[in-house]
Amino acid sequence: MFAFANFLGAAAHVVDILLTVYYWLILIRAVISWVSPDPFNPLVQFLVKSTEPVLEPIRRILPAGLRFGIDISPLIAFLLIVFLRSFLVRTLVDWSLRLG
Repeated sequence: MFAFANFLGAAAHVVDILLTVYYWLILIRAVISWVSPDPFNPLVQFLVKSTEPVLEPIRRILPAGLRFGIDISPLIAFLLIVFLRSFLVRTLVDWSLRLG
């Protein structure tokens, strides 16, 4: 059972790192969007392609009354990431500690 506990601990660590990286990608995209970036820049294209699968569904779900002329989908994505880091990662870590 210790092998499964170690697997869960490692999975929790990997998920935590991936969520942190995604948090920073969304933050960088939001900050870059304030300065009207060149859409042909490879870095800008990477940021859009990597964050749009999460941000676009959030934009579709938001009711029209919550659209204030600014895009608040990154803020909602941040809240989701913080929730996942607090709930999912901690649950995996706690589960691995109880099994180990």
